[in-house]
Order: sequence, then C-alpha cells, then structure tokens
Amino acid sequence: MQKFIVIPDSFKGTMSSGEICSIMQKSILRHYPQAEVVCIPVADGGEGSVDAFLQALGGKKIYVTVQGPYGEPTEAFYGLLPDGTAVVEMAAAAGLPLVGDNKHAEKTTTYGAGQLMVAAAEAGCTSLIVGLGGSATNDGGCGAAAAAGVRFFDAAGTSFVPVGETLHKIVSIDITSLHPRLQSLPIITMCDIDNPLCGPNGAAAVFGPQKGADEQCVAMLDKGLAHMAAIVRRDLQREILNLPGAGAAGGMGGGMCAFFGSSLQMGIETVLDTVKFDELLQKADMVLSGEGKIDSQSLRGKVVIGVARRTRKYGVPLLAIVGDVGDDIEAAYDEGVTGIFSINRVAVPYSEARIRARKDLALTVENILHFMQHILP
Repeated sequence: MQKFIVIPDSFKGTMSSGEICSIMQKSILRHYPQAEVVCIPVADGGEGSVDAFLQALGGKKIYVTVQGPYGEPTEAFYGLLPDGTAVVEMAAAAGLPLVGDNKHAEKTTTYGAGQLMVAAAEAGCTSLIVGLGGSATNDGGCGAAAAAGVRFFDAAGTSFVPVGETLHKIVSIDITSLHPRLQSLPIITMCDIDNPLCGPNGAAAVFGPQKGADEQCVAMLDKGLAHMAAIVRRDLQREILNLPGAGAAGGMGGGMCAFFGSSLQMGIETVLDTVKFDELLQKADMVLSGEGKIDSQSLRGKVVIGVARRTRKYGVPLLAIVGDVGDDIEAAYDEGVTGIFSINRVAVPYSEARIRARKDLALTVENILHFMQHILP
C-alpha cells in the first residue's frame, strides 16, 4: 500500500475532522511507514469550515472587524486558499455562539457575513465559497445582501436593512448596486440540508426554536420569509420559496441564490472539487472516511457517501470508520463503500463512549490495518 487518503467528517460533540485525520494518519504510518498519507478534514459549512479548508490545502486566515448578530463590532475571519479561493463561514459573523443565551431570531442579522464576502472580494479573491450552518439568524440573508450593496425599500421608499421581524416591510428590492466584484465573482454556497424556505419544514419552523423563537415568533418569521420570496420573484425573477436548501441558515440559502446568483451545493461536493479529489484518487490505494453515524440520512449525500461516489469511479476501496451504524444502510455498498466499521468497542452509553472515542478510533484503525497487512501486499 503506497498511498492512503484520509477524508472524514467530524464526530459531532466528540472529535473534529482534523483530530480524526491525525489519529488515522498515525495508525497508518505505524503499519505502512513508507506510505503517503493525504489528509483532508471535512466541515459541512458551519463552524470550523475555514480551518478545515486551510488544514487541507494551506493558505491563511484573514481577520476582519464586522457587525455581529446584533450589529456590535465583532472580530471575524475568512480563509484565503493558495489558488485565490476565499472561504467564508457565515457563523463567524452571525453564529449562535456569538449570541450566547441572548437568542432572538427575529432581531439578528447576517450583515457581518456580507461584510466578510465584500472584504474577500476586495482583497482580490478569484472565487468564493460561503458556508452556511450554525446561524443565530432568520433574515433570509437580507443583511448579508445589504452589506454587499443590495437595497431594500419600505412603503415610504426608504432603504433599510431587514431582519426577521421586518421582512414583511419589504416593498421592493434593487440589486443593481450589488458590489461590482461580487457581480462577477463565482460563488458557491455550501449547504448540507434540503429544507425549503417556508412551511413546516422551512427555516423558521425547523430551526427557529433553537434560535429563541417561540410558536408565535416562528409563525411571524415564516410569514416574513414567504413575503420576501414573493418580492424576490417579482423584482428579481428568481424563485426561492420551494428551493431545496433555501431554508438553510435562517433562509440565507435562499438569499444567496436570490441576491448573489449563487448555486447551492452539498458541502462534501464543494470540498471534493476544491481539493481536486479526483486527481488525488489517480494513484490512491485506499481511502478512509467516516462520520459520527452512518444511517439512512447518510445516503442522501453526506460525507461518506459523497466520497464513495467518487472512489467508485476509480475502483479505489473506501473504508467507512464511524461511531454508530444505523439500520438499513446496505445501499451504502452500492454507492461505493467497501466496508463499514464502528469504533464502539464496548457497549457503553454515549456519555462514556465519547470519553474513550479517540483511543477506540485508533484501536479500530490499528485492527483493520493489522488484518490488511496479512492479506494485502
């Protein structure tokens, strides 16, 4: 075995993808000391996405002072990769950790996320990846758009920056003043959910409560997003109401499409394209991937399955090393997964399992490689 690719998702609440890469790499080199090990930590667009890209590809983190969720000065950042691609995680400027217990989804803004996009564009980036996830907001991305030059007008003809509770006041939208660099910059939005903008599976209903919205507030936010979508349809000729993924990050998925003309893409597909994964596979002997749990939801295109669909094209075996294995995952093998292994070596509650997860992961990889050495050259 000459070349391994290690490309795991994080085990949520237990290990980051970077930690998992390190543990797997050490185990591989212990058994195959001459092997090349390529580590690609994966993040889904939320917190940690910039660090994951920088760890995988190199580059630098650039800090910018922007408006936080309530308009307060906040130090945020974006990543600049060696090829000129900038990576923005909107949670750096509008994430839940920034509001603590002061959760009011109807009052928070994504304005700072837009400022990060503008900063990256003005710094000369050649393309832009925007990661959605972990937001404290429900403004449909209007704040980010306003920071980038899009104007929203109320009934009096006055421009304003909408938040969740004022979306219903939008009477017209003008995108002609969108920042010139952002008008021509290729923008991909990482979005790992397929929730529509509104309705029982929409941004407000599904994610509003965790951002501090009670039942009455959820109904108000949902109505506001539907109103925004109607104005977008009329003024911008873009349909986002039922767009899969539009409900991500408080409707910012829809806003990225409406105001920036961005495409929505599963996080793993964005990562694989950005690191040129197909080229890396050309001389690879084996790929190790993993996630906290593989189940029927994984089959919709999460990390392991996204990777497997690529490895299958090149006939490279893929081992999925996971926390838990759910029922009805046989279809994973049809997608390109060669084997699935749980790191849970002892039947204990999660509270205990997470404490020993790092050691159990290392031991599981060691066990697999010990077996491989006896059957493979």
